[in-house]
Amino acid sequence: MLTDNLNAQERGGEDPRVSPDAAVSQTIGLTEVSVTYGRPGVNNRDIFALDGLVPFDEVWRTGANEATTITFSDDVRVEGEVLDAGIYGLFTIPGEDNWTIIFNRIANQWGAYDYEESEDILRVEVNPEESHYMDQMMIYFEEVTESSGDLVIHWDHTRVPVTIEPVAN
Repeated sequence: MLTDNLNAQERGGEDPRVSPDAAVSQTIGLTEVSVTYGRPGVNNRDIFALDGLVPFDEVWRTGANEATTITFSDDVRVEGEVLDAGIYGLFTIPGEDNWTIIFNRIANQWGAYDYEESEDILRVEVNPEESHYMDQMMIYFEEVTESSGDLVIHWDHTRVPVTIEPVAN
């Protein structure tokens, strides 16, 4: 249920954060998709690299602070794979040539410190793309129609589109 998703205010408490909280939602067909995450900045750091802030081939919380959460009001297909309606922790494993997008049963956790692979519900592979510079990480939707939309993770010069399709409209 969408009300189970953490909103940005609940994540941050009373004090401002260096990596501010954000939330985005999009209706695709009749399915509402909502994402809540922290927006880290580049701050003159190497981001995606073997020895970067977000090292290749390691699980990342896909943002800052608490793990990113994603909620689906209805069953969906993510990159063609079925995922039940619900709230999930959204983790990624960035790679130079491909990324693993992970939907984990444990939505409410700090970072990826307690991440357990055994709690993964779905993993899909996608290809990152080189793009214009984005100082603060942003998650947004593109190419939205009544039958599909792309969730995009964009930070530094990297954007990662993930196709989402409602199972039924």
